[in-house]
Amino acid sequence: INHIVHNGGLYKRPFNEAFEETPMLVAVLTYVGYGVLTLFGYLRDFMRQWKIEKCQNATEREEQKDFVPLYQDFENFYNRNLYMRIRDSWNRPICSVPGAKVDMMERVSHDYNWTFTYTGRVIKDIINMGSYNYLGFAQKTGACQEAAAEVLSQYGAGVCSTRQEMGNLDKHEELEKLVARFLGVESAMAYGMGFATNSMNIPALVGKGCLILSDELNHASLVLGARLSGATIRIFKHNNMQSLEKLLKDAIVHGQPRTRRPWKKILILVEGIYSMEGSIVRLPEVIALKKKYKSYLYLDEAHSIGALGPSGRGVVDYFGLNPEDVDVMMGTFTKSFGAAGGYIGGKKELIDYLRTYSHSAAYATSMSPPVVEQIITSVKCIMGEDGTTIGRARVQQLAENTRYFRRRLKEMGFIIYGNEDSPVVPLMLYMPAKIGAFGREMLKRNIGVVVVGFPATPIIESRARFCLSAAHTKEMLDTALKEINEVGDLLQLKYSRRRLVPLLDRPFDETTYEETED
Repeated sequence: INHIVHNGGLYKRPFNEAFEETPMLVAVLTYVGYGVLTLFGYLRDFMRQWKIEKCQNATEREEQKDFVPLYQDFENFYNRNLYMRIRDSWNRPICSVPGAKVDMMERVSHDYNWTFTYTGRVIKDIINMGSYNYLGFAQKTGACQEAAAEVLSQYGAGVCSTRQEMGNLDKHEELEKLVARFLGVESAMAYGMGFATNSMNIPALVGKGCLILSDELNHASLVLGARLSGATIRIFKHNNMQSLEKLLKDAIVHGQPRTRRPWKKILILVEGIYSMEGSIVRLPEVIALKKKYKSYLYLDEAHSIGALGPSGRGVVDYFGLNPEDVDVMMGTFTKSFGAAGGYIGGKKELIDYLRTYSHSAAYATSMSPPVVEQIITSVKCIMGEDGTTIGRARVQQLAENTRYFRRRLKEMGFIIYGNEDSPVVPLMLYMPAKIGAFGREMLKRNIGVVVVGFPATPIIESRARFCLSAAHTKEMLDTALKEINEVGDLLQLKYSRRRLVPLLDRPFDETTYEETED
């Protein structure tokens, strides 16, 4: 669905994003599959209780039976009887750089995935379609590796202190100035852990008497940060601007519950790319609503920074927007930059405040110097400050790989979610038995993929998630596509009827929002 003509000129480029409807028969069979697994799970629990089958799950000792339960049987039911059957599809140990190809340690299970044994064999040259190595900077050779090795020899591996004490290196200062310049903001601050960047900084920004409006598919780190803040949380439908505006209107009209006082702050939490859906935030519309209702915007660019935009500066660059329109720009170094940690960028007053009040700044150990150097070198490469065009070429290669891979999968007849420019590509599997089967069959063909099921996704929307990289060559992608096509025929995964249902089928304008209740 092309949005250039619509939306009051907010979009400067095509915005093609659609989610195909789940076929009714597939939905019914998926529910039946989970129902059969649940019935067999209860039967096996009955057999374990009567010692007919060996019980290997965690339970209280006999002398602790009168204690408050430490292990909730019903909560662990899914893990015992459903997840355990396909547990071999996760936590596979790799023993190489997570680049375009990886080496994996072979393991086997003789007790139906309760325990694993390593055979000592290494499976070589598996095409890696699962790592977040968007720009291919996860590598053991090249400028980044050489710079990190040199810094390791000079500074060592650890800092052994917080930034506020003895752990503030010149490299940290250099990184933050570089990140601020890269983002186009006044100031930035780096943190050692991406998850904690969200979960520990949101409580420093909002508290009791504030309102958080959060997308229903936001990452767990945003959800945890919102809960820890003590602010009131309200959820809007995924990427649905009518739902967001309705919450904004209600918040301003009704104020806080009981007292009806105005909210101290209203903070909108969104992500750049949603890592399970492959969708891109409708940032021009979010900014328009934020300005209209005078609220604040917190943008998590964990998956979009480096991976989107003509110069790799994320979703703001992708839409050609002004970085000053985003109050809090958050992102991580763990994906496009092949390193670890996260950052927050924005006004100097904001960053100065976080340096004092953020738990991540006050109590966390400083970033490791070689990791900092990996980020500095990769960011300079993307910006072209290393004197080459390698970084720009990688950004363009990722965009080409993304569009090619998505187009070929759709042509084969698979149901593919998300935006056509998103390097996160979910392929819908639906049925529980096909989650494990797809992962195993792909590994047999030397393709490493990530499969995802409940509770990370809705129960009938299990999927395989491919993450594309600039390091993937066309030959690698063609090999992967050939094997995916073969496995798709084997497992009967080609559900598509080409009935694309847009996420929003109404254009953005004031009239639309005034008329829409939901």
